[in-house]
Amino acid sequence: MKSNLVKIFFILLFASFSTNISAQSKHVLWYNQPAEFFEESLVLGNGKMGATVFGGANADKIYLNDATLWSGEPVNANMSPEAYKNIPAIREALKNENYKLAEELNKKIQGKNSESFAPLGTLEINNSEKGKAVNYHRELDISNAISKVSYEMAGVKYTREYFVSAPDQIMIIKLTSDHKGTLNFDINLKSLLKSNVEVRNNILVMTGSAPIHENAGYTVLPKYLDIQERGTKFTTLIQIKKTDGKITNSRESLSLKDATEAIIYVSVATSFNGFDKNPASEGLDDIAIAVQNMNKAFAKPFDKLKESHTTDYQKFYNRVDLNLGKTTAPDLPTDERLLRYADGKEDKNLEILYFNYGRYLLISSSRTLGVPANLQGIWNPHLNPPWSSNYTMNINLEENYWLAENTNLSEMHLPLLSFIKNLSVTGKVTAKTFYGVNKGWAAAHNSDIWAMTNPVGQFGKEDPMWACWPIAGAWLSTHIWEHYVFTQDKNYLKTEGYPLMKGAAEFLLGWMITDKNGNLITSPSTSPENQYIAPDGFVGATMYGGTADLAMIRECFGKTIKASKVLNIDADFRLKLETALSKLYPYQIGKKGNLQEWYFDWEDKDPKHRHQSQLFGLFPGDHITPEKTPDLAEASRKTLEIKGDETTGWSKGWRINLWARLWDGNRAYKMFRELLRYVDPDGKKTATPRRGGGTYPNLFDAHPPFQIDGNFGGAAAVAEMLVQSDENEIRLLPALPDVWETGSVKGICARGGFEIAMEWDNKILKKVTVSSKIGGKTNLISGDKKQNVTLKKGESLEINW
Repeated sequence: MKSNLVKIFFILLFASFSTNISAQSKHVLWYNQPAEFFEESLVLGNGKMGATVFGGANADKIYLNDATLWSGEPVNANMSPEAYKNIPAIREALKNENYKLAEELNKKIQGKNSESFAPLGTLEINNSEKGKAVNYHRELDISNAISKVSYEMAGVKYTREYFVSAPDQIMIIKLTSDHKGTLNFDINLKSLLKSNVEVRNNILVMTGSAPIHENAGYTVLPKYLDIQERGTKFTTLIQIKKTDGKITNSRESLSLKDATEAIIYVSVATSFNGFDKNPASEGLDDIAIAVQNMNKAFAKPFDKLKESHTTDYQKFYNRVDLNLGKTTAPDLPTDERLLRYADGKEDKNLEILYFNYGRYLLISSSRTLGVPANLQGIWNPHLNPPWSSNYTMNINLEENYWLAENTNLSEMHLPLLSFIKNLSVTGKVTAKTFYGVNKGWAAAHNSDIWAMTNPVGQFGKEDPMWACWPIAGAWLSTHIWEHYVFTQDKNYLKTEGYPLMKGAAEFLLGWMITDKNGNLITSPSTSPENQYIAPDGFVGATMYGGTADLAMIRECFGKTIKASKVLNIDADFRLKLETALSKLYPYQIGKKGNLQEWYFDWEDKDPKHRHQSQLFGLFPGDHITPEKTPDLAEASRKTLEIKGDETTGWSKGWRINLWARLWDGNRAYKMFRELLRYVDPDGKKTATPRRGGGTYPNLFDAHPPFQIDGNFGGAAAVAEMLVQSDENEIRLLPALPDVWETGSVKGICARGGFEIAMEWDNKILKKVTVSSKIGGKTNLISGDKKQNVTLKKGESLEINW
């Protein structure tokens, strides 16, 4: 009997041990080969400096970016002072139902296109030892934001370790070999931008400048050509610290010979000094900043730099922990793991890894005030990046920040919130000159680091379906309320947030007109990037009273009313908003049972279009819910069913959140799996290519091409499936899919200033701990059970549900 017990003990011990060694990591991306394509590389960042690491054995390539390096200079917001004079003619054409004429006239309400996020340069490390690498391993550990490469060549083991530090504003690369004197390499720097590279005092120095403008079709005024010093300047410094060996240099490269260990320090700075300062004549001293950061960091030992980096990073990353129960997935490299998952196999830890990676990317790309994460975060290798890698404000910029508050990264929201303040400055001019509204501020489809707010389209050359859309201020203002309602920071709301919300609302009050039935509508209106088919067969975008406009206005007015009540100010203005809200053209349910996108029940040119802006009130807004507005929720469901699940990466991210808000966990999970569908790198040639919206081998979102918003939207959706909240209640496990029947999470935030930790089993909540940041009341709901909770500041309550 005793021997059988011993045998059972060892079997169980071995089973638990083998589970541990084979269980997939929730925190590590790893591969058996170097990256060949950008979409296989591993990215690092400190919220300002971005590094894209390929990890080659014979030669390593690292793309460098700085969040503040863009083409252009402060925008002339008054670029078209009389554009607004065209508005009456557009409104007249629409009133006469002459949509073709309205579409043509709408082009007169266009300005310049946005500037582009620029690639700073490429760092190359070329090894003298050329041979075949064996036992190759490349990884990114997102629990400490450190990437590593190791391999063997000619009997020598080489390792590299990379990180980009926020406290020290420096990139560090540590190289080692396990045989004395076998480390031999040289370092080169190059840039696609106008630049100069030279070595001074054993420091590799690259200086250069971004172009004034690189968008095709934009005419540079002749007087610009006479001025030499224009554009944002940049400096990159590279220095080697060695334990042995000898540093030599040529005119444009550094070399290290016969070393055993070396540390490469990379310092980057630009002259960008704010959206309204000329970066050439009023810019920061990029050379001095780069030198100062280099000297400070170079004086510190590697272990000290690494420790301060990980401590700083983990104070954000470690706030949240997600567990989805047991997994039987084998231990595979991340690219193979994705392929296996695409075949329908179970891999709960891959799902957690994707969620964690979204948080990692936001911490790594969004820590510079006034400079939010762009379409590619801070990682762009292209001189002409897709969509200028700009701020696309009819969904993409906002989607980047859906996970900021609920996944406990409120500080990472601040770059966007401060950017909105910048937009309000140029936006006051845009409101007057493009739209004829003298109060408040407006913003349109695209922006850039210069806080450009005008409608784009190259002054009448481009399609109104995307170029003409003035409602970004309404959408962005809701982020201000979100920040307040999660943090309960009344001082922020009073001093910064509310004035911006009020300004957005003032513009909208001045922009709307009444239809023939006395309803308030927008005119002209478009529904972002979609087109209708009018009864006469005309295919267009310009119309009036678009559902998306009115949904965003409902949210903007509703949240501004709440903010004025919290602060107990502006009662007269609040009454104006309440009156306007009651007069808005109501939602319409179409003949197919769908939520109408257009004022009339018209057909879409593309019924499966990637945008679902008419559903804004369901998510990210909250005025449509299955409980409060069941008819509109059902119409939203029907709209999603008509659109189907096959769409671009960012659109999948949005649809998962929409399904979660409809409390349909299984449909949300189905789409989440499809968001994680493996997509081949853009440049890879294969016999049977895998394309479309999904996920690249390095877990980057495939629009395609790469856009980071799908990563952020997908991660936000995981939190949305687990916790939903408003000012009065917190719903626990509202959209839990069947496959996540057992699990736990800690650190998810809820509106009202609460933080949640909970455990569930068999899809039933077992235990929940609610903590309050500043004290307050809420109502917990899970299944049929409700419980009122009142907490003091810093207090926690544990409930066995």
